[in-house]
Amino acid sequence: MRITRIRRAAISAMMGAGVLAVATAFATTRAAPIPRLNIDRTQTTVSGVSSGGYMAVQLHVAYSARFSKGAAAVTGGPFNCAEGSLIKALTRCMGKAAIPVPELVAATNQWAKDGAIDATSNLAASKVYLFAAANDSVVKEGTTTSLFEYYKTYVNPANIVMKTDVKSEHGFLTDDYGTACGSKEMPFITNCNFDLAGAILQHLYGELAARKSDALDGSLVEFDQTTFAAANGMGATGWIYIPKTCGSGTSCRLHVALHGCKQNVAEVGQAFVRNAGYNRWAETNNIVVLYPQTGKGATNGCWDWWGYDDANYAKKSAPQMRAIVAMMDRLIGGGATSTSASPTNPSVTK
Repeated sequence: MRITRIRRAAISAMMGAGVLAVATAFATTRAAPIPRLNIDRTQTTVSGVSSGGYMAVQLHVAYSARFSKGAAAVTGGPFNCAEGSLIKALTRCMGKAAIPVPELVAATNQWAKDGAIDATSNLAASKVYLFAAANDSVVKEGTTTSLFEYYKTYVNPANIVMKTDVKSEHGFLTDDYGTACGSKEMPFITNCNFDLAGAILQHLYGELAARKSDALDGSLVEFDQTTFAAANGMGATGWIYIPKTCGSGTSCRLHVALHGCKQNVAEVGQAFVRNAGYNRWAETNNIVVLYPQTGKGATNGCWDWWGYDDANYAKKSAPQMRAIVAMMDRLIGGGATSTSASPTNPSVTK
């Protein structure tokens, strides 16, 4: 895999005479801007784990016109579950108390009527994939069951899959990488003999070509996030996986993959962006994967799903959601087709 590394901090940390020579060549290069690609805007989906699961639901509902294709939530709960309250976030939204789904639906309908979020009618044909870990000690299965009940109000139940039979702990599952399936340790990716990324993408997009089994041909690109959000709990840089075909101008789909709490690059390095499993499916199916990142200003590295950054965290005006959507718009380029998706002068490592 080619990995673009252009931050001065990363370069200065490299060791060895040969690598130091490469570092000198790129020492003055800033983080790359997001490239403009040939993206089919009707094929945009989102998924996330834990706080990322909640954020995926927020994006799906608040920006339903952009994410009408579908969404996936891993150990997440209903839209606006916390209602701006940390106490509610830590109790009912973790499965420690009943979640008032009818009240959340009523609030959703009112916000849509007021124009604070997109029309809920956009959700009707969406595909939704929900995952609840059977042995999750952080977010109980009942939270995801409430999310299922919430979604049934707007989405055809036949389009919703809910998987609860894997005896795993809190985290993101793979079939070949991570800690033991029953563990709850960083990087919160567990090897449970279950390819969760593949299950998500195949449900959202339908039948896909087999994932890449050997070295990837595309590029994992680090980009500057500060042009989209200077603070608001966002990290200075984010990541994009660009399959080789997508970097050459082929029309591609876009999937936004959101990490969980304490799972951003600052906390676990590239574990999630490289090893969650999305990239291997993306490579063989013309899917660009956008990995936005929280930063030091984010509580526990979490996405804002209860209002720690902004009281309107679940509405279209929320700074974090606006930043992610702006990243998508830059990738899509307003519908323009780019003949070259590669950043200028990237340093490359194997």
